[in-house]
Amino acid sequence: MKEKIERKPEWLKASISANERYTDTKRLVESHGLHTICSSGRCPNRGECWSHGTATFLIGGGICTRNCKFCNTPTGHPLALDSQEPAHVAESVRLMKLAHAVITSVDRDDLPDLGAAHWAQTICEVRRQNPDTTLEALIPDFQGRRELINQVLETRPDIVGHNMETVRRISPLVRSAARYETSLAVIRQIAESGLLAKSGIMVGLGETPEEVEELMDDLLEAGCRMLTIGQYLRPTYHHYPVAEYVTPAQFGRYKHTALAKGFTQVESGPLVRSSYHAEKSFLQLKK
Repeated sequence: MKEKIERKPEWLKASISANERYTDTKRLVESHGLHTICSSGRCPNRGECWSHGTATFLIGGGICTRNCKFCNTPTGHPLALDSQEPAHVAESVRLMKLAHAVITSVDRDDLPDLGAAHWAQTICEVRRQNPDTTLEALIPDFQGRRELINQVLETRPDIVGHNMETVRRISPLVRSAARYETSLAVIRQIAESGLLAKSGIMVGLGETPEEVEELMDDLLEAGCRMLTIGQYLRPTYHHYPVAEYVTPAQFGRYKHTALAKGFTQVESGPLVRSSYHAEKSFLQLKK
């Protein structure tokens, strides 16, 4: 792919909020030794979210066993799981007084159960310490192993998400191990379990609007009802290049199309990420 000089448009410039709530959230995350996708994923909304006292917790350590070309999370050989992590996450949710908590993880292909038991323990502990907090789990594909996915689903989070990341054609170009059809199967298993299924994609990787619509149809057929669409931002020059900065108008068209096709809740915009406004979306869905 031919390299382009990347110059971000005005609509991609996010302001950094640093109020007292931001400072408190940052202190909680650091003092508990927590990993957040806000930091490891270099999320452009970290300032906004932390200033409102929200964060997406990254469990399983800070090192991923996969090496996807779009992701800034470090890859390599992870350390052993921290047995205290479920309690730390649960306590942080309590101290932050979260009404809606989002939990995700790195891929742990090095473990016999790929981290499924750790996932289940974390959700159960968060529920035990925070019975009134709604939970959103953004899970990996667990290599498509249904019995491992079920370990997480049996804890009954309020929402379970699994990101498709991109359209069918580009998926093998940027995902190191995950497969398009495997991810669809994960979404289908979530929906068939009776839980609310959610997914997220990036645009700006070279996909066409027609391919995005095909992906929407595939997700709806699998039972997905919540969708996030955001702009891909290249973490470093070692990552996959940005093919296009999609305009806010096109994001608006994607949202209109997705809702017309049958999605119940859609967040679509240049700075949207999987857990962006997650609590707000969940409350709107309940209404």
